[in-house]
Amino acid sequence: MNPDPALPRQMTPGPRDRPSRARASGALFWWLHVGGWSGVFLLNYFSALANGKPAEYWTVLLAVAMTGCLGTLGLRHLLRACGDRPPSRVALLMIVPVLLIAAAMGLTYKLVTDLGWCGKCLPFTRFGYYTYVAGQLYVVVGWASLYLVMTTWRKLRMQTEAALAATAMAHQAQLKMLRYQLNPHFLFNTLNAISTLVLDRDNATANRMVQGLSAFLRHSLDADPMQRVTLKQELDAIGLYLDIEKTRFAERLRVEVQIEPACGSALLPSLLLQPLVENAIKYAVARRVEGGTIGLRAAREGERLRLAVLDDGPGWPALDEGGVPADTASRGNRVGLANTRDRLRVLYGEQQSFDLRNRPQGGFEVTMTLPFETAGASRG
Repeated sequence: MNPDPALPRQMTPGPRDRPSRARASGALFWWLHVGGWSGVFLLNYFSALANGKPAEYWTVLLAVAMTGCLGTLGLRHLLRACGDRPPSRVALLMIVPVLLIAAAMGLTYKLVTDLGWCGKCLPFTRFGYYTYVAGQLYVVVGWASLYLVMTTWRKLRMQTEAALAATAMAHQAQLKMLRYQLNPHFLFNTLNAISTLVLDRDNATANRMVQGLSAFLRHSLDADPMQRVTLKQELDAIGLYLDIEKTRFAERLRVEVQIEPACGSALLPSLLLQPLVENAIKYAVARRVEGGTIGLRAAREGERLRLAVLDDGPGWPALDEGGVPADTASRGNRVGLANTRDRLRVLYGEQQSFDLRNRPQGGFEVTMTLPFETAGASRG
């Protein structure tokens, strides 16, 4: 069966993706770190020139910027070591390291000027020196704040991605669980029918039934519940199932199909109709000597696909006027209906409807509506 790209696949990053993401994150840090301190150096240098400092002032500013660049690398390791501690506690822990880095930058400024690299670069007063150190303190505090903001944002993004991936995986697991709950009664009844045919020496019919069962089970187990198929493909799968049941019930099972031509290419979850048809056979055909008629309907209503599976059996006496089983015991007797409703809810959310009703003329009907989509269409 062809994959349907419109349905979500597993969203969790694989083990091979994590190292590449770590390398990309590390490269981004170095670009921002070196670029940021280079920007600080250039900004301070042009500002100094504008305020009358000599051209050789770059030697002092470069040494100071390199001190800040190296010091904040150590600060980065401290911030990473803080892990998931509350921001207020991290801020308190960073006070001393930030002051030390700013002091180191101020000391570098003093040492470079004392060495005579730029004799005209000395501040005019001691207060000017302290002002310079305070200015560097703001730079280091800004670096630490920006680093915390970016790392916190990255953690939140990763947590959000992990939550979305976990939700998607849970939906996939739920869909597969619902999809693979194949009714064992169908297998038992079919195998018993084959056994009876063998005992009656009707080998041709038994062989045909075994082949039909094999084809249906292969299709059922190979079909991915996360993929969608066209309505035509779905009806072909239902045909495999009905061929087996017609061998069992012969003329007691009658099928009427009314499908609008435009609906053949419409997409729907694989084997969506099979449990509904199985439910109709169990309650409207198998329990009555005269058997019954099962109807399959499909019509397009604007941007909606309307599907119906109905029968002319005794209906569901426990169903109230609102289409809800009157008691829990009755609800548990028709697991296929509940599974189909849950599959639609997981896949389409509020864009689908699933209605049950007893027909006025007798019988039972399941009606579903879902978005009308064809291969290659966006799910919006």
